[in-house]
Amino acid sequence: MEENLFKQQMRAFDRWKAELIQVVKDYHHWLESQEKSTPDVDVRLFDAIESLKSDQLTIAFVAEFSRGKTELINAIFFSDYKRRLLPSEAGRTTMCPTELFYDHEEDQAYIRLLPIETRLQDESISELKKDTQQWKTIHLDVNSPDQMVDAMKEVIKTKKVGMQEATDLGLYNDNTPRRRKTDPAAPEEIEIPYWRHAMISFPHPLLQQGLAILDTPGLNALGTEPELTINMLPSAHAVLFILAADTGVTRSDLDVWEYHIREFRGASKQGLVAAINKIDTLWDELKNEEEIEASVASQRTEVAAELGIDAAQVFPVSAQKALVAKTKGDDELLSRSRLSEMEHYLAETIIPAKQDIVRENIVSEVGGLIIENRHAVHSELEQTQQQLMELKSLGGKNAHLIQHMMRKAREKQAAYNQNMEYFQSSRRTLNQHATLLLAELSLKKFDKVVTETRNKMSGSWTTVGMKEGMKMLFDGIRETMQIATRHADNTHQQIIEIYHRFNKEIEMSGTPPIPFSTDKYAAEMDKLYALAEEFRSSPMTTMTEQSFVIKKFFISLVSHARNVFYQANQEAENWFKDIMLPLAKHVADHKRLLEQHMETLYKINESKDNIASRKAELEVQIKTLQEQQQALEKMAQAMGASLPELHRTVEESPKAASA
Repeated sequence: MEENLFKQQMRAFDRWKAELIQVVKDYHHWLESQEKSTPDVDVRLFDAIESLKSDQLTIAFVAEFSRGKTELINAIFFSDYKRRLLPSEAGRTTMCPTELFYDHEEDQAYIRLLPIETRLQDESISELKKDTQQWKTIHLDVNSPDQMVDAMKEVIKTKKVGMQEATDLGLYNDNTPRRRKTDPAAPEEIEIPYWRHAMISFPHPLLQQGLAILDTPGLNALGTEPELTINMLPSAHAVLFILAADTGVTRSDLDVWEYHIREFRGASKQGLVAAINKIDTLWDELKNEEEIEASVASQRTEVAAELGIDAAQVFPVSAQKALVAKTKGDDELLSRSRLSEMEHYLAETIIPAKQDIVRENIVSEVGGLIIENRHAVHSELEQTQQQLMELKSLGGKNAHLIQHMMRKAREKQAAYNQNMEYFQSSRRTLNQHATLLLAELSLKKFDKVVTETRNKMSGSWTTVGMKEGMKMLFDGIRETMQIATRHADNTHQQIIEIYHRFNKEIEMSGTPPIPFSTDKYAAEMDKLYALAEEFRSSPMTTMTEQSFVIKKFFISLVSHARNVFYQANQEAENWFKDIMLPLAKHVADHKRLLEQHMETLYKINESKDNIASRKAELEVQIKTLQEQQQALEKMAQAMGASLPELHRTVEESPKAASA
């Protein structure tokens, strides 16, 4: 049985990232060999390498109960174990949100489980991930399939608790009044998940290559864990929404889609995929293949219309039959399951889109440094070639011409000294701007706004109080972002003036750095505010005790907004470190070349024999600079290029062509 295209693409994608890592390492080695490395640049390159190593492509699986979601995960990713790795038997389903990935830092297999009681705490799941003491850890024996399967069953564990405890945990809310004496009374106990969240590190090749899977357990969890809707699902590179052919699109399915997927993914439908599972229930023995195919096609069209997406994003599948087919090597059954169509789509659409994101990030982080060095080498090469031409023009010893050249060199040195005074003065002014900008984007400033919000709310978690509190919070955030933008604009305008002066005075070929912009962070805050309004007014919040949901949502909201502020602060700080770095390097190189030129002229003035030796030195230097320029050009091309193999794999695959 041929390996599916998704696995081929993930392997090619992993090799592509490994090649990028090698380019970054080669660049670092080049910097060290040229004695151009600095501690700040070393840290940036190290962070870029670590980011590539830990990079993940996240696919979220979302569905109501009994849609075959976990079975689909088993069929797509874990069928090579010839058994169900994740528990998906009838009547047993995922009870808590589960993340599957591989932990490269700890380099071991484990399950970490967060007790349901942590819902009483104010920390978000993201914050709790940093505190491993609050999680139960079960180590997995990868050499024992039975031990792994038994350990995985812990994820679906439940327990019964009293109604008050369930209400306190935000897992029960009975808003339905009893109208008749015959109406049943509220139960004394309710079954709830034993765990709030699960993290599974497993050394499967796909997971080791960067795939991460988010398995969500239905409408109840999405409604009571706002962090899933606000943070996790929007950040996933693809969201796979699973329906069932035997039930069609139910009211609860539409609620999940409308209130937890489509609205929180924004206007773009990119990365949204729907699967109509259990199409084997349509394999009616009293119908011929054409009639069955017509029934499947009709359901596909109806689902696409109800969800408001293109039919090309809807895939009829049979996860159970696909898993059986892969386990037994039955190509005919696998073809009937139609799983390959979905795998092709993920391979051809999701992975290349993720590749573009990775490329954009690494080019932004490292590619700019390479280009800066290439500009510096090019400028030094031009000046060195000019010096060689001047020496060749001397021919023999010409005292008058040498004196003229020495006078021009001294004028350049004098101009350099004047420019250095301007350079140092400008640097002081820029540092003042940096202090103002970073103060606006500091977490201390953000926490102050949050504290003022909470004080205004005065512990009231009513709908009105929540709305006023959120408005105050985002008004404060928007004002802060506007002030930060003004500081950034003023700083960049000054940078442009500095670069223009040095381009003119010392013939520098560098370009001003890209301006720092708070636009994307302001847009993210606006999006959070819109999501807050959407969530607050959503009927899903009535699924549980209102004040609990609002409180937890506010915690999730603040956590996400605080992270946005942190990212803005870090980017601004790195920007300030970088904006003068190319100019400082160029000024230093210019000074060194001037000093070398003056020394050469002094020696030539003393003896004409020095002309030949200096010309030979310059010729060697030019050759070295040309080699450096070629090396940097090769790195820049490798940094921004696509991996041909990744696209060639798709084109050469006959299945991909037919899909």
